[in-house]
Amino acid sequence: MLQPPHSSLVAAVPAPRVPARDRDQDAPWHTEAVCRRDEAGLFFAPSKEPTAARLSREEAAKRVCARCPVMVECREHALLQPEPYGVWGGLTAAERRVVLARRRRRDLELKKAARPASTIAAAG
Repeated sequence: MLQPPHSSLVAAVPAPRVPARDRDQDAPWHTEAVCRRDEAGLFFAPSKEPTAARLSREEAAKRVCARCPVMVECREHALLQPEPYGVWGGLTAAERRVVLARRRRRDLELKKAARPASTIAAAG
């Protein structure tokens, strides 16, 4: 999620999803982000925000993300950085931590599964 100008709230008409391969490859992905037109406060929590307000705000932010043509790129950016705050690519910071933990576990399992095969091949 980028720091957009404070202009308007969520637009009423969803933006069409454009596959990444059909976009201008020279333009950075964030130039097409729908959140650039929305209030940054929708994506980032104010200090001491009550839980009910936070959940409502996060759901509204996720609705914006759901109609964004660069949601996947945004999510990957947030996972690779990793971004510790805000809603990025339709995921909250807590949800991104879960995704990252799952990826780490999967990578470890794949490495463990690959080791016996390479040991057998070396011994054979």
